Amino acid sequence: MKNKTALLLCFCFCAARAAAQIAADNIRLNQIGFYPAAPKIAVLVGTDSGAFYLADARTRKKVYTGRLSETRTNVISKKKTRIADFSAFQKPGKYILMIPDAGASYPFLIEPNVHRAAATGAVKGFYYQRASTALPEKYAGKWARPEGHPDDSVLIHPSAATEKRPAGTVISSPRGWYDAGDYNKYVVNSGITMGTLFSLYEDFPDYVKGLPTNIPESGNGVPDLLNEALWNLRWMLTMQDPDDGGVYHKLTNAAFDPMVMPEQARKPRYVVQKNTIAALDFAAVVAQAARIFKGFPKETPGLADSCLTAAVKAWKWAEANPDDRYRQNDMNGRFEPKITTGGYEDGAGADEWIWAASELYITTREDTYYQAVQLLPDTLFRLPSWNQVALLGYYSLLRQEKTLTALGKKDLPALKQKILAFSDRLLQGVDQQAFNTVMGRSAKDFIWGSSAVAANEGIALIQAFRISGSKKYLRGALSNIDYLLGRNATGYSFLTGFGARTPMHIHHRPSEADGVADPVPGLLSGGTNPGQQDKCSGYPTKIADESYLDAVCAYASNEIAINWNAPLVYLLAAMEALQKNLVP
Repeated sequence: MKNKTALLLCFCFCAARAAAQIAADNIRLNQIGFYPAAPKIAVLVGTDSGAFYLADARTRKKVYTGRLSETRTNVISKKKTRIADFSAFQKPGKYILMIPDAGASYPFLIEPNVHRAAATGAVKGFYYQRASTALPEKYAGKWARPEGHPDDSVLIHPSAATEKRPAGTVISSPRGWYDAGDYNKYVVNSGITMGTLFSLYEDFPDYVKGLPTNIPESGNGVPDLLNEALWNLRWMLTMQDPDDGGVYHKLTNAAFDPMVMPEQARKPRYVVQKNTIAALDFAAVVAQAARIFKGFPKETPGLADSCLTAAVKAWKWAEANPDDRYRQNDMNGRFEPKITTGGYEDGAGADEWIWAASELYITTREDTYYQAVQLLPDTLFRLPSWNQVALLGYYSLLRQEKTLTALGKKDLPALKQKILAFSDRLLQGVDQQAFNTVMGRSAKDFIWGSSAVAANEGIALIQAFRISGSKKYLRGALSNIDYLLGRNATGYSFLTGFGARTPMHIHHRPSEADGVADPVPGLLSGGTNPGQQDKCSGYPTKIADESYLDAVCAYASNEIAINWNAPLVYLLAAMEALQKNLVP
């Protein structure tokens, strides 16, 4: 009888745990937690209930009771949601959200600096992407690995050949970050990534200086964010042809490597065709670097001057070659070996001209750069992505307002109004949205790399806050942090290693091949994408905000990429720096 009773109790306990787990999947919230004085919202999906309460995560004692909102309808899926708003509760601690007849949420924290660990982890994610170096256990933990891709014997591809550097010439181009789940290095995608990280430093230097990440350079007098960026910057500088100033598009294998560790990938590596977009992205990044590292003359002797020289040279090459576009298929029709890795083909370069001109103008204070392009065309005011970078230039002009010449200052009022209007459009209808987040107001938000859409929306809203001081923008940005960390239609926190339900099978060669069950932490999964271009079987649906699959083959929704991690780093770190402004 005792055994039967014990078996029954065990069965009930296990069943209750299973039911709670299923219910928890219907309660969507930031799985890390909330600032004490900030908005605190959870979303119940697909279940009708009226009340909710908070309980201490350890004792299960009730600490706060509230009522769910009226039912809302998700405009994308037509599913029903209800909002649990517990913003009034501010006591620090670890809690769960309980909804009668629905279950319990994942545990979460209420405390100051609640996103600091995630911000640090997302910065550290770049360390794990380093090429040309071993990652010792001291810094990488169980994700330690030997050196891969020294890139000290890289070949000039025939598409990049010149008289002084004919095809087959061997050059050295070490360091840099692996771009995404593959082992190649791309100037164009490094462009927006570096620009975003440098912008974080320029906007919040004091906070960044206090953000250690335990990398080999920690404690050398340079903030770790900049130390990490230096690893990629020094690689980018090797991608400029020293003879004419042109910039190679990428350093790559001819084809993608299989799912092996970096040290096992030993195919020949090439630099391929110089082009206008790569040159302009390069010019923008190294011009920004020139003014940043001018502040570290002892730690980085001569670097600022070298960067400015390189930026000017790349700009002049672009001026001499304004319409030289990278077209991989065309190139493959003319040269061998054929290159089939990521194309990053950009058909329009007006935004790159704006970004490069802005950064060179700010750094040099020479009006000729400001006058070289039309800086404020209405048609180019778009959310940043690897092929839309004009806003990076606009953000720089705003943050450097006090140092601009009279020519630049005259356009700032109009620029500020454009950014505020852009941000106001992002906020429209959020308080009626099914998940109460800026992200997801439309199915159009859900593209390849939709997680970066959410992060870049957050950055735009932070810029609007910096202009206006209005807390509505800051709260809107915070809602997208909540989206990325669990308050979304999938129920996932998209940042590996942070949250109760995170991606475990990202499309990322080291994470797949290293024999470690947990993926490399601090990497942002691309997120929901109804395009499903990977043709991977197992997607639960094609509904735009639910089309996500945690599988290695699902690269259209579950790959990682440096240009997605960078805006998340900015968003998390900026919110940490600004958290006191969330007080109502």
